[in-house]
Amino acid sequence: MLKATIAWHALALAGFLSAPRAWPWWLAFIMINHATVTIAGLWPRSSLLGPNWTRLPAHRGNADAIALTIDDGPDPAVTPRVLDLLDRYGVRATFFCIGAKAQRHAALTREIVTRGHAVENHSQVHVHTFSVTLPGALRREIEAAQQTFETLTGERPYFFRAPAGLRNVFLEPVLGKLDLRLAAWTRRGFDTRERDPDVVARRLLDGLAARDILLLHDGNAAATDDGEPLVLAVLPRVIEAAQRQGLRFVTLREARKVAGAP
Repeated sequence: MLKATIAWHALALAGFLSAPRAWPWWLAFIMINHATVTIAGLWPRSSLLGPNWTRLPAHRGNADAIALTIDDGPDPAVTPRVLDLLDRYGVRATFFCIGAKAQRHAALTREIVTRGHAVENHSQVHVHTFSVTLPGALRREIEAAQQTFETLTGERPYFFRAPAGLRNVFLEPVLGKLDLRLAAWTRRGFDTRERDPDVVARRLLDGLAARDILLLHDGNAAATDDGEPLVLAVLPRVIEAAQRQGLRFVTLREARKVAGAP
């Protein structure tokens, strides 16, 4: 997409130089490209801007597997309770953590790994302007998080999830240089703003199938009407329903290793 964008602009420039009076058409030509790239970046599950894990790799080792991913932590008021709940069900999850939060709660970050889960890169500070950030700043932001997690856990993340899933055309080259794979999701509950656990659980479970990647939050989690973090009310329902379907939970790293994926 990046190469196509450069070629598109070069063609428009050549067209303008050869026929300057037709500049409105060449401008429209450029705007079409910008609109396409913008829409692709605003669609978290799109692969137009580069490889994107929206489901686990198709491999017999993943034929009965799903992945639970948990974003925006660690949160000292929520994450320990999530870990206890996962222990109770014998479920391993992938935590996409924010580097700055991980530094503030270093012991909790290490505990996530100690309990058998994976910690992956969700950026260093989770800025809302991430999707309009230029390549140099993108690399500094993502690389800082890589160093944070490697220092804290002894493991370098394999996966990256963009803040809110939004990105731009410059992200994939940066991820390639840092040996990271972009990971989105198959289905999400919108649990940062929905207060009804029934609604969130239904969004996650409606059509649930093998190789799905589910998204919930331990950081920035909405609360139920009783004031409890929504994730704690939703997780038991999701886990029990998945297990009744004969599905097992794996981390993204486990799914990648089984499939021999790059």
